[in-house]
Amino acid sequence: MIRRRWTNLAASIIAPLLLLAGCNDAPGDAAKDAPPPNPLLYEIASADGTVEGWMLGTIHALPEGIDWRTPEISQVIDTADFLVVEIGEPKGRDEYPSIYFSLARSDGLPPLATRLPPELRPQLAAMLARGGMEAEDFAVEESWAAAITLARIDATGDPANGVDRALIDQFDDRQVHELEGLRGQLSIFDRLPEVQQRAMLAAVVRESETARKDPARLQQAWLSGDAATIEASAQKGFLADPALREALLTSRNRRWVDALIPMLANNPRPLVAVGTAHLVGPEGLVALIEARGYRVRRLP
Repeated sequence: MIRRRWTNLAASIIAPLLLLAGCNDAPGDAAKDAPPPNPLLYEIASADGTVEGWMLGTIHALPEGIDWRTPEISQVIDTADFLVVEIGEPKGRDEYPSIYFSLARSDGLPPLATRLPPELRPQLAAMLARGGMEAEDFAVEESWAAAITLARIDATGDPANGVDRALIDQFDDRQVHELEGLRGQLSIFDRLPEVQQRAMLAAVVRESETARKDPARLQQAWLSGDAATIEASAQKGFLADPALREALLTSRNRRWVDALIPMLANNPRPLVAVGTAHLVGPEGLVALIEARGYRVRRLP
């Protein structure tokens, strides 16, 4: 059962860090209830005003029928010389499952329920029932991997409809650069101490009922470009834990900026497309790139 889920996991691992990967509307109602599209899109210019590239905040899973391309986004897609994403295409059909299972599995793990506080175990049982899973499915799955898998249970969006996936398809005749790749991204989780992995697992289970009560809130915030709501949400759940936030969000943003600055300094102009929560706030990419001397402005 777990092996059949690897494709969804590869497409929706961090957006940001499960936050936006699970914010999908109920099937059939998403397009009807969606706000006018205006996802976060930024122009990056040098100090003299020369446009050096663009950034688009993405979401890694969407229901069918969501029209997110604005005229401005379409123009940027046509104009950019290359694409920068978190995870690119696999080199073969077996590459991603091989990477995932090499990192996610270990022998001798305690039962999944015992990795949670006792008061969360009934919620875990309910989640497993909704997902058609059993605790035994996680017998050799590390706590971080279990958290990622469980976070997908209440998400109805399809990673095949994710913005990253669509952009990679549209850049099929241009270069696509990875910021991390799947192994690099999953290794961030795999290096977490067990106490932090369990904190992440507990947060996913604890917040599952809240996500079910208002499944469209964050998806609509992404679609409308509501930066304030996105920033506020990125400070909740396991991202409220300082150690997890540093490992899974802010330190990654700093590494990404170090990789992006040389790209922006060269003549070919990139479209940088990453999970929306990586863009916002004082530790987000917009602020970090501005601190390097660039002008960053949101496009309407």
